[in-house]
Amino acid sequence: MSAIAFWAAALAAFAAVSPATTPARGAEGDGDSAAGTRVAYEVTPRETDSRIGRFNEPHLVLFDKGAASSAPLLVFLPGSGGAGANVSDFLELAVGQGYRAVGLSYNNLPAVVAVCARDPDPACSGKVRHERIFGDDVTRRIDDRPEESIVNRLAKLLSALERDHPSEDWGRYLEDGLPRWERIAIAGHSQGGGMASYIAQRRRVARVISFSSPADHYGSDRQVAPWIADGPGETPADRWFGAYHEKEAGAALLARAYAALQVPKAHVRVLALEPARAIGNDPYHLSVVGNAACPRARDGSAAYADDWRFLLGP
Repeated sequence: MSAIAFWAAALAAFAAVSPATTPARGAEGDGDSAAGTRVAYEVTPRETDSRIGRFNEPHLVLFDKGAASSAPLLVFLPGSGGAGANVSDFLELAVGQGYRAVGLSYNNLPAVVAVCARDPDPACSGKVRHERIFGDDVTRRIDDRPEESIVNRLAKLLSALERDHPSEDWGRYLEDGLPRWERIAIAGHSQGGGMASYIAQRRRVARVISFSSPADHYGSDRQVAPWIADGPGETPADRWFGAYHEKEAGAALLARAYAALQVPKAHVRVLALEPARAIGNDPYHLSVVGNAACPRARDGSAAYADDWRFLLGP
């Protein structure tokens, strides 16, 4: 079984099982192919913390049993309305690069841009992101609760994996019950890319990869949000990477945002291929990493695979 066929079969199997009644599940490849040592788990947030009542889309966990025990963890945060399964091509490639990969489910609606579009406070987007990530009650614009925060969801997922699969050493990504950020690379698309960037500003992560984000802005002249103008923060600039499509609606704003964050120009990929499918109002925006719109090579693989490898690093 090929690696692509394995992941497709594993995800199809997950879709046929009710996540609300089944504990953390896994699927493994067979034979002696590259997929033979790869494992996929689907875990709903509520399975890891019974207090979580909303946004219970399953977390997707992919890894290779043959990877070194020191493998970094890649945590991917989808865009508004998205899910980890929607970027499984990218996550699979990350596993091939030596990562363990998690597509994390979180409260991704309403979108930050939608919440703050008419708010006169330039700091609105930063406050919303802070509450959604860390769980601190800093704004009335959203009603996210502490247990629903990205940090709590990630910590509880890692704790559950450590409990259910002790031989796999998921606890190495935790410290005092919280994510051990220096062993974690954080990535995301659209709203999720902004979340990844906000985390990297405030925690020293192993790497940050932002697809088509952050686009937070204010005022009639679309100034980048104050939190973006604060620069790279705790994570050194040489660990920041980004990508966007030259034809997506927010391309000019994204270029200014990456510059404000001091992402090295050599670390930003400006993509240019036509989307495989015209999805939504801005298919170029979705095509940079989403399975459905990503352009394809002749063999059916993602045409941006080399760009993704660059962003992920060796």
